[in-house]
Amino acid sequence: MGQTGAGDGAGKHRVLIDNGEYWLRNRGDIAMMVMTVERLRERWPHARIGMLTDQPHILNGLLPQAEPVVAYAGGQWGRGSGWGAGGVPGRLDRAAAVHLTGPAAVQWRALTEVPKHHLREARDRVRDGVRALTGEPRPERDDGMPDLPPVPAALADSALVIAQGGGYMTDIDKYQAHRTLNLLEAAQQHGIPNVMIGQGLGPMNDPELLRRAATVLPGVDLIAVREGLRGPELLEQVGVHSDRILVTGDDAVEFAYRLRRPEIGTDLGLCLRISDYSKVSDSARDTLGEVVRREGRALGTALAPLIISEYDDEDRRHTLPLLGGAHRTRPVIARTGTAQDVARQVSRCRVLVTSAYHLAVFALSQGIPAVAVTASQYYDDKFYGLADMFEASTADASTADAGTAQASTAESEAAGAGLRIVHLDSEHLETELTRAIRQLWEAAPDLRDTLQRKAVEQIDAGRAGLERVYGLVDGDGGNRPVADSAVSLQGE
Repeated sequence: MGQTGAGDGAGKHRVLIDNGEYWLRNRGDIAMMVMTVERLRERWPHARIGMLTDQPHILNGLLPQAEPVVAYAGGQWGRGSGWGAGGVPGRLDRAAAVHLTGPAAVQWRALTEVPKHHLREARDRVRDGVRALTGEPRPERDDGMPDLPPVPAALADSALVIAQGGGYMTDIDKYQAHRTLNLLEAAQQHGIPNVMIGQGLGPMNDPELLRRAATVLPGVDLIAVREGLRGPELLEQVGVHSDRILVTGDDAVEFAYRLRRPEIGTDLGLCLRISDYSKVSDSARDTLGEVVRREGRALGTALAPLIISEYDDEDRRHTLPLLGGAHRTRPVIARTGTAQDVARQVSRCRVLVTSAYHLAVFALSQGIPAVAVTASQYYDDKFYGLADMFEASTADASTADAGTAQASTAESEAAGAGLRIVHLDSEHLETELTRAIRQLWEAAPDLRDTLQRKAVEQIDAGRAGLERVYGLVDGDGGNRPVADSAVSLQGE
C-alpha cells in the first residue's frame, strides 16, 4: 500500500497533504506549503507529493514541486508520473506543462476574479429588491455547515497522510476541521501513517468538534504544534498522549528566515484584517490609522502596506484606506505577488503593526519586532503563542482568559519583548499603540540577533520532528541524525 507501480517508479512513496487553504489565496499558508514540500523532497526526492486543492492550475503556478490532488473532483492521483517518478521524459513533460500553464493561471485569476464581498453585496441587493416587490420576508440566517466532501480517493494509495500547518482546527473553521478529522480517521482505518505538523489548535469549545477531536486525534501518530501555550493543553484535554505531541514552531519560520537582510530595515509595516472571526470597531480602526500615520511622519519613515491574504480582499480593503494622508508610502504588492515577495517587503521594515498572524511570523523570523493588534480570542491565542515561541512576552496565558483579559502594561512591555500585543478594544488604545511602536523602533537593533536565534531553534525543532515522521514510513524509527540546520542556515 502507498507505493507506486513498477511502471511509475517502483518503491517511490506517495504522500498526501491536507491543508487549510484549498483556494490558495493566503500567502502565509502558501509559505508553509512550500517548506513542507521542500523538506519532504530533501528526504524523498522521487516521491509523488500530492497537495489537496480546489485550484489545480494555481497550485502549478505557485508550487510546481507538488502535484494537485483536486478535492472537488474526488481527490484522485493524476495519471502522470509525477515529480521524480518514472523516466526523465515524463518528468520533463510535466515540468514543461506546469511552467506554461501555472503562471498563466495565476495571472488570469488576478485579472478577472471579483472579491467575494462584492459578489455577496450584489446578490443581496438583488434578493432584497425581489423581497421588496413580493413582500417575501427575509429568512433567518442559516449557520448550518455544508455537507463535507468524501474522503479523497488518493488516500488509498498513499504511504503517508499529512495535515499540514494552519489554524483551522478551531470552532471558527469547523468545516475544514471536520474535513481534516475525517481524512485522518480514514487514514487510521486503512493503517496509513498519519501526522499533523505546524498546527495552531483552538479555541475549541463546540461540543461536536470536541467529540470528533477526542475520537480521532489520539490515533494520530504525531502532532507537532506551533506554540506551547494552548495547543498541548487542548490535545491532552481530548486524550492525546504526551509522547505524540511536539512543540516545533510554525512551518513558515524557515521560509522567512532565509529571506532576512543583513542590514536593518527602515519602513513601518502595516496590515489590518477585519473578518467575521475578527471584528474591529470603526473607532479602533480609525485610531489605528491615525497612530500609524502620525508615527510614520514623526519617525521620518515610509509606511509599507503588507497584504498576505487575498481571500475576499480581507487585508487589502482594510489596510489601504489607513494610508490615506500618510507622509510617505511604499507601493502595495500586486495580486499576483508571491509569499516570497511579501517576506521581502517585511525584510525592509524596522517594525510592523499587524493583525495578521503570519506577517508577525515573517517579521520575527527575520529579527524584526512587531506590534500585534488583536480583537478576538482566536487571534489572542495565536499571538500569545507566537510571542512565547520567540520569548517575546511574559504574559501568563494559563491564568487569564486570552479572549477577554488584557495583559498588563508590565507584561506586554516586558524587557526585550519582540512582539507587543495590543488589544483593539482597549480604552487606552492610542497610548498603548503609540508606546509600543516607539519602544520597538528604538529596541529593534538590539532585538535582532535574539529573535533570529529563536527562529533557528524552531527551524531545528521542525526538522527534528519530521525525522520522526520519516521513520513512520521508512521503518527506521526516525532515528537518523538531524542535519545541523542552524549552521547551514546561518552560513547562507
